[in-house]
Amino acid sequence: MNSKRLYIGNLSFTTTNDSLRAAFSKAGNVVTADVVMDRQTNRSRGFGFVEMGTEDEAKKAIEMYNGKDMDGRAVRVNIAQPKAAR
Repeated sequence: MNSKRLYIGNLSFTTTNDSLRAAFSKAGNVVTADVVMDRQTNRSRGFGFVEMGTEDEAKKAIEMYNGKDMDGRAVRVNIAQPKAAR
């Protein structure tokens, strides 16, 4: 399991990849930042993923942002779980 990859839930529909990257860069090096988009409407689905450079930076990001306000919404931040098999 990759404990550097974070799940970010309850994102505002106005949050973009760039704004997500900018926010989490305050906790350390951001490798990737992706807001998950709906394929049909091209609108945010309200969650995303951020991969931090190290596990320590990921832990710091969780402490900094879990339950905190981002773009007007209290976001949930935790270690991303592997995708379940279909």
